[in-house]
Amino acid sequence: MPRLPAALVARRWANRPARLRPMGLRTRLTAAFLAVALLAALVASGISYVLVRRALLQRSQDAQLIEFRQVLQRTVPVNRPPGTTGTVAEQIQSGLRAKGRVVWTAPVAASTVKRGTPRPPRPSGAFPPVGDAFVQRTLRGLVFQRVRWRGHVYLLVGATARGMEMWRDAPILVVMTVSLRHEEQELASFTRALVIADGLAVLAALAMALAATRGVLRPVRGLGRAARALGAGDFSTRVSERGRDELTDLARTFNRTAEALERMVGELRAKDAASRRFVADVSHELRTPLTSMVAMTEVLADDGDAAARLVAAETRRLGDLVEHLIEISRFDAGAASLVLDDVLLAEAVAATLDARGWTGEAAVEGPADLVVRLDPRRLDVIVANLVGNALRHGRPPVRVSFRPERGGVELTVADAGPGIPDDVLPLVFHRFVKAEEARTRSDGSGLGLSIARENALLHGGTLEAGNAPGGGAVFTLWLPSAREEATE
Repeated sequence: MPRLPAALVARRWANRPARLRPMGLRTRLTAAFLAVALLAALVASGISYVLVRRALLQRSQDAQLIEFRQVLQRTVPVNRPPGTTGTVAEQIQSGLRAKGRVVWTAPVAASTVKRGTPRPPRPSGAFPPVGDAFVQRTLRGLVFQRVRWRGHVYLLVGATARGMEMWRDAPILVVMTVSLRHEEQELASFTRALVIADGLAVLAALAMALAATRGVLRPVRGLGRAARALGAGDFSTRVSERGRDELTDLARTFNRTAEALERMVGELRAKDAASRRFVADVSHELRTPLTSMVAMTEVLADDGDAAARLVAAETRRLGDLVEHLIEISRFDAGAASLVLDDVLLAEAVAATLDARGWTGEAAVEGPADLVVRLDPRRLDVIVANLVGNALRHGRPPVRVSFRPERGGVELTVADAGPGIPDDVLPLVFHRFVKAEEARTRSDGSGLGLSIARENALLHGGTLEAGNAPGGGAVFTLWLPSAREEATE
């Protein structure tokens, strides 16, 4: 599968919907902090609720059972006389009657007691249902259970009251129900308090998370700004080293890396400046003897000797190379400047071609009255390099056309040759790059297109290379017009 260009991937990544983008580091840290705090609050609240509920219900249940047992002990005599069942039942109900309680009593037939299967009438009305199993367990002692009836919790307590001579008279089944609404209200209040406490805990956790993440991310953001400044070329950038944690170690490592990088870049810049000065000095030193050599070889070449003509040609080529090196050294040193003037573009292009004897080899197309404010000498260098390149590496016809375009002027040089190879096209404006790398030598120096592009950039314009659909190389020069320059 072909890989997408890095720029296209970055653009697609930046244009993704917000819901697909990953969260920032601060958001993730805050979310993790809140999740831990919320989980801890829920666990603590759940445990507290269970413990409080158990303690509250147990306390109420124990109090009711103790009172129930005490009332039965006080009310039911040890030797209950016969025929006192109704009186004892009324006394039990009177002793147990209180707010939130309902007491129900019923005699149990002696025959059913012997068989162990009492079946007294069931209470009705405002009383929770009492099952047979509950009634049967009352024969063995005190029985209690919590039941939910009509949306509320009740404590159901039952026992069988009897004397020593239990077979003289029927035992009394006593069933008491106690409403636990008060305990339910207390639990509801406690639950609301827990919810409020959990909310306050989450808000406090959020505030602490924001403060903590701010303290953590401040040095990270500082490192990010320093890294961007370092990438922009400010090698003196440093970050503060505070504390003794891992971020301080990271800041210390960054500073050491920036220091080493600054030292290495300084050394490279010094070496590059020295090499540029060397090239400039050598070129200037070669210019004077080469000028004399070119003059002498031209004289020798007039005699018609083939060797003399070869020497003259090579000397001229060497002189052109030195001139190009001097021009490149000026651009590298930032010493190149513009001498602007109003130029009639058609006449300037025609003068460039005529000075080099290319008038019949290149056709010029464009408006004759188009005036552009630029440096005439540098325009001459650009056009000469482009047309010379087309004549050397392309095939006729060579066309030079110009027209107003995009608030300036656009000049195009096209030929009918094979075009620029695809592997050379991205590098065509690099120095010493030639279209025919397999040859050990060629007529060009490999600096002409670089010089042309530098001159275009010096004007604030652009110079681009490409291939025409039908074949042939196409160089497009764009320079800002005098009106645009005045506006700027």
